Amino acid sequence: MNKSILITGCSTGIGYVCAHALHKRGYQVIASCRKQQDVQRLQSEGLTCIQLDLANPDSIEQGVAETLCLTNGKLDALFNNGAYGQPGALEDLPTDGLREQFETNFFGWHQLVCLLLPTMRKQGHGRIVQNSSVLGFAAMKYRGAYNASKFAIEGWTDTLRLELMDTNIHISLIEPGPIETQFRANALLAFQRWISVEGSAHEAQYHQQMARLDNDKSNNAFVLPAESCIAPLIDALESPKPKIRYRITTPTKVFAVLKRLLPTRLLDKILRQAA
Repeated sequence: MNKSILITGCSTGIGYVCAHALHKRGYQVIASCRKQQDVQRLQSEGLTCIQLDLANPDSIEQGVAETLCLTNGKLDALFNNGAYGQPGALEDLPTDGLREQFETNFFGWHQLVCLLLPTMRKQGHGRIVQNSSVLGFAAMKYRGAYNASKFAIEGWTDTLRLELMDTNIHISLIEPGPIETQFRANALLAFQRWISVEGSAHEAQYHQQMARLDNDKSNNAFVLPAESCIAPLIDALESPKPKIRYRITTPTKVFAVLKRLLPTRLLDKILRQAA
């Protein structure tokens, strides 16, 4: 296996385990992390790793240039994975907080794909895999910024798929649902940065949310390890006819069916309880 792939968000979780798994499978993996200390840690583990901050356009351009230098000007695949969650009620979230969420979770992905598509078109093939979420099609309260960014990624990806239909470039979505990662810890930091708890109409609920985010382990009965995303990613990269969407956890599969079958108001009640 001599295929090359760039993976974003590899410091922990899904990106981390997928980078190692594909490296062992024989891929030329270019892992990327936002922080230099994480880059050095992954390099010490035997991975090729570069610094790439999805919220920084200059960093993205530099990361693409470095990637193509390492792969001799070709790239078989991109796994857009780097993202974070911004908790909090929408009415309490400053616009700058929402903008920051979109810089990493949406605009950075857009720029990265646009910079790499000319290479894939020139070589006549490519795979793009977008790590979305169950919250990309089923919204839950107090996750509005993240919901919005993932809904945007879903619509953006559907559009690009239509625009690439006359090419040999395939684009797929992975929709994990509850996965055991560092996601909650990072979300808690974002919450503390942007949300004022005292005096909010949602103050009581915020204390519950903070307690949930501060737990080392998820209390979701259906949570799966990050490794559960490896097989779907490999299929998206290697199948002659990759799926458009890979739904991984039970909640993702269930809510996908419920969204098709149930009236919106009834689904809202279920989502409200699930949150």
